[in-house]
Amino acid sequence: MFKHFRESIFVTIFGFVAAYFWAEHMAVGTGLKMLFVTFFLAILEITLSFDNAVVNALILEKMAPKWQHRFLTWGILIAVFGMRFLFPVLIVSIFSNLSIIKTIHLALEDVSQYTHYLHIAHAPLVAFGGAFLMMVGLEYFFNENKNLWLKKFENFLLNLKTRFLDIIITVILIFGVQFFVNPPDRMHIVISGMAGILSYILIKQLCSFLEKKQEGLISDTTDGAFGANMAKNAAKGGFMMFMYLELIDASFSLDGVLGSFAISKDIIIITIGLAIGAMFVRSLTLVMVEMHTLKKYPYLSSGAHYAILTLAVIMFISTFYEVPEVVTGGLGLLFVGSSFFASIKENRRENKQEG
Repeated sequence: MFKHFRESIFVTIFGFVAAYFWAEHMAVGTGLKMLFVTFFLAILEITLSFDNAVVNALILEKMAPKWQHRFLTWGILIAVFGMRFLFPVLIVSIFSNLSIIKTIHLALEDVSQYTHYLHIAHAPLVAFGGAFLMMVGLEYFFNENKNLWLKKFENFLLNLKTRFLDIIITVILIFGVQFFVNPPDRMHIVISGMAGILSYILIKQLCSFLEKKQEGLISDTTDGAFGANMAKNAAKGGFMMFMYLELIDASFSLDGVLGSFAISKDIIIITIGLAIGAMFVRSLTLVMVEMHTLKKYPYLSSGAHYAILTLAVIMFISTFYEVPEVVTGGLGLLFVGSSFFASIKENRRENKQEG
């Protein structure tokens, strides 16, 4: 198990050293203070993303080893450098009509102006993430849940046969927040929310199509054309699952990235702190996949998806009201922790029956 945390520990040590010297470079005597801020940001990221690790493990178990490796290498680079640094810069660049280079300069030299533009982009960003995650959670409880935790309630959800119910509920939430947000933000929120729904549908449909196409092929080791088609479909399917995981990770990270600016205004310190947290989330994902944690603790999937739905609702609320990160992280840990202990209890009960 420790081997999966070696890279995370290395990144933590390197990150703390870099944060200390960066802080001292910006203002002499602030190094120790910024180390504490970096540590707090890392804990915040781990707390907010623990359910993300469970969902990642759930999907990774279905992927070919090659694509698992790609997600855990290329994917972590995208997650750390892309979502924690470049993504906020890109968003500010769009909303401020500045070039990427000028925006990076703004982030380093004029933090107040940078955060002002990021605040303007907050509502549409969380609307996209909230809609995408709401679709992820609802799809699971309506169609994919195989280990019922809160049995009566989850069985009721599985028996709902209304078509497009997940889309209907998400659209209602998107238009529901219009009553609370400022009029100039309303159209941006609707467009972003609908983009979240469409992104989810597109990725899921492509994944489903490629999986069915691959399953429909008849095994024939003597047919070279068949082998080529099989490999081609597997590659396409793996790529779409990779993109699906990246979108889920992006949606999860929005809350932490945006909320981190309430803790620090220094984009370098924020990036280092969130990167350390993201690395430990990756390590947790690896442990869960290797130890088949989701099979040993069957209710964890339900707990994680309850946390996803909670995060999605909080994202919609945060379009007009700031929800403290401790509430978001606390509720996520509550659902995941409760499902974990419920799984232990269920495993003991089954062992007694078998004994």
